Amino acid sequence: MTVSAARPVPATGPADLTLDEVATEAAVLRLYRQIFAVLAREAGAMIMDAGLIDVDEAILEAFAEAGSDGLTVAEAVAACPRFDAATIERRFALLRDYQAVAKVVDRKNEQHYRAAFAPYVMLLFLRRLTERGGQSELHQLLTLEQLNVTKPDATQADGRASATRMTKIFRLMANELASLVQRGAADALREHAQLLWGNRSLITQAEEVHAAVLTAWPQLGQECAMLRIALAAYGDAIESAAGRLLEQAGTTRALGLLPAETWVSFARGAPVADLAAVLDGFVFDAPAPWFSAQGLAEAVESARQAGGTRLRPPRAEYAETAEPAPGDLVPADDQAELAAAAQRLLGGRERVSVADLLGEAGDWPTCRRLLAEMTAIHHHPALDYGLTWADGLRVDPGPGLAWTSEGWFGRGQARPVPAGKN
Repeated sequence: MTVSAARPVPATGPADLTLDEVATEAAVLRLYRQIFAVLAREAGAMIMDAGLIDVDEAILEAFAEAGSDGLTVAEAVAACPRFDAATIERRFALLRDYQAVAKVVDRKNEQHYRAAFAPYVMLLFLRRLTERGGQSELHQLLTLEQLNVTKPDATQADGRASATRMTKIFRLMANELASLVQRGAADALREHAQLLWGNRSLITQAEEVHAAVLTAWPQLGQECAMLRIALAAYGDAIESAAGRLLEQAGTTRALGLLPAETWVSFARGAPVADLAAVLDGFVFDAPAPWFSAQGLAEAVESARQAGGTRLRPPRAEYAETAEPAPGDLVPADDQAELAAAAQRLLGGRERVSVADLLGEAGDWPTCRRLLAEMTAIHHHPALDYGLTWADGLRVDPGPGLAWTSEGWFGRGQARPVPAGKN
């Protein structure tokens, strides 16, 4: 009979085990095989495709719905329509080989099978471990260890076993974190350090168990000393890992290197200067205009009337009050008004920056009126004023107009030649 390695075999060999001990080892092996059946890709191998875990979960859920009568292989295939029949049959055979699925009645021609609950419990544990990073399970484990060593019928063997188990757990975590800090990349450290944040309570719980064991059984001082060393190593690994993540995040501004809680706390409590320093060195593109030239042209075209309405001629008695013919219309002379506006804008200067004028305006409606006045003055043929534009762009988020093109308005500025003139 092969004995599981669930616990050390005495040096005297398997032949010296009692019948009860052999039965216990066999039970441990059987449960071990059932639990890890949901992870095995085939006998002796591990699942490499996460989708196979979903297949095993679907098969076990089908058994739960089937009741005590169990399922045949064909019924299991029919109960899992999301997966192809060959995959269900292959995984069903593997679960059966690992005794996670067994015959309802142990006879040769039995077709119905029943499922053990241990594999599904293992799947639930794996899902929860993935979602929560293992901290909840460790808190529960430490709580159980605390209850185990403080119960009235606890023995010295219980205290030694608890101290030894916790020592191994914290040694493994400390070794993993230390290895990631020394040899791993920062992103790998962030990905695998689920137990790094918010874990001071884990050390506190372990110290409480340590105190209970040492108080109840002072002769276990050596085991408790090993536990203290493991806790200290774990604490040092935490500080080293946290320091490296903070340093890496500060130099690269890779926001994913720190948990969301850290950034939320920083955003709520940091002063304005520190918040602004986060974007030091970043260059942003200038904002696009509110309206494109093509959009403005389309808006003007769509606003035009399709055609004029023909009006009836006025009666004779109202001839003297009728509107003049189109040929008699005379354009209004606004030269004096535009000249006065130009002098007001210049204020005695030869030329002035358009950006300065718009910045003094304060709001967009006033800026729009000033641009209209300067454009009208620029295009008036009888006025010696004009607008010139440059390629620069002034950006200032403070005033009402966040950005303006560099330009000048002044006397004698170069103007484009009207169409049709040389």
